[in-house]
Amino acid sequence: MTVALPWLRRGVDPGGAAAFLRGTGGRLRLLAWTCFAVLLVTGLVNLWLRGVRIGDFVDPRWLGSPAGSATVAKLAGFALVLAVSAVHDFVVGPRSGEAARRDPASSAAVVLRRCASLLGRASALLALIMVALGVILVRGWPIGLSPGILSLGRKHGSVS
Repeated sequence: MTVALPWLRRGVDPGGAAAFLRGTGGRLRLLAWTCFAVLLVTGLVNLWLRGVRIGDFVDPRWLGSPAGSATVAKLAGFALVLAVSAVHDFVVGPRSGEAARRDPASSAAVVLRRCASLLGRASALLALIMVALGVILVRGWPIGLSPGILSLGRKHGSVS
């Protein structure tokens, strides 16, 4: 969609653009949610292989560690990506498509299209943050960047 949207804004018939977005959006939605399921399963497997167990999520020592902070931040980020994507894919996107189908120039269509655009950009930004947190999980926090803001003031100790 990132490649198609600028092209659609350059003079393509608004009705045709809306039809294109409805068709491709439905197919890409299925792909995206399949990828989310794969990411969830592989993420849980990777945590298990790294020795993280459910009990660690109630262990203040582990939660206060750099690995615990990064893990919680990544899980929270993943939940936020799912929430933003769900609102985009199942609420705003369909409403935007329907409004554009009825009258592409209406104020409702413009507002919904703008909202869908912002949600899509937020998802992309959150995805980049998720990549960074994945690197932090594997490599550790960068020197000088403390996970203290994530651990709510707990002492940072490493978990053996």
